[in-house]
Amino acid sequence: MKRAPPSEKLLYAADVAAALKDLGAAGALPKWGAALTNPPLTRRSVQLGELRQVGIKSPESVARPTVRNDLAFLVTVVGGSSVLAVLAGALLPGDLSGFGAYLAGGISIATLAIGSTAPGLLSFIIDKFSRVFPDYRERLRRHEAAHFLCGYLLGMPVTGYSLDIGAAHTDFAETELKARLIEGFLDEEKTAKYAVVAMAGVAGEGRWSEEVVGQNADLQDLQRILNRCRTAGDRKLSDGDQQNFSRWAVWTAARLLRDNPAEYEALQGAMESGASIADCIRAIEGAKSVATN
Repeated sequence: MKRAPPSEKLLYAADVAAALKDLGAAGALPKWGAALTNPPLTRRSVQLGELRQVGIKSPESVARPTVRNDLAFLVTVVGGSSVLAVLAGALLPGDLSGFGAYLAGGISIATLAIGSTAPGLLSFIIDKFSRVFPDYRERLRRHEAAHFLCGYLLGMPVTGYSLDIGAAHTDFAETELKARLIEGFLDEEKTAKYAVVAMAGVAGEGRWSEEVVGQNADLQDLQRILNRCRTAGDRKLSDGDQQNFSRWAVWTAARLLRDNPAEYEALQGAMESGASIADCIRAIEGAKSVATN
């Protein structure tokens, strides 16, 4: 599947899912899909206080897009270019002082121009800049491992992952999700599973830190899923329903991480070392976990 061109990946995804399902049924992978039945995945209203009970340190920051990295980058660029301009004007001789100050001041203008014409390039630069934060690597690892583990416990096969700067992701062989989104609808049961996996990274960060930095892309994925959901009466989710759905998804993902601490830590270690998908699964299945609060 990894070597197949994008147009053929869906053909192999079904085989990956079927193989894991057979291994689970044979008892070789007892944790595969265990969260679908123990306890059953049932959506309900969740209050902010319940998010704190499952370890989310700042429930108010959940589902609120963050601009920490963007702001820090812009402040650094503007502040740094301003200092350079002042130093150039004061230290360089003759006409060079004016030219140097002008050139240094143009850095901020160039940054704004890149953001306006090539936002993807600016996002890449900001991702690289984010490495200066001492918590960046750990946030990244906890975030992607949470997606991986929750997806595994909910029976969604992982086919690839990356912790590379600017390219962090977790890929799922979930052909049904792609097909349903193309058709334009998802039932509530499928939406619940996909929503939990989408918000798992938020839960992973939120249980570790009061600030959830890497949730912007996850919120976009979640919104795309919720927009396709149809209730039993073929009704779209209202704004209030979507908010409740989002909160429940974070709560459920956080509960899975809380109840499987050894699996979560073992998986993080495997992913940090660049382990294969098979070795990551061995890390999950081999962990001896005792649920903690």
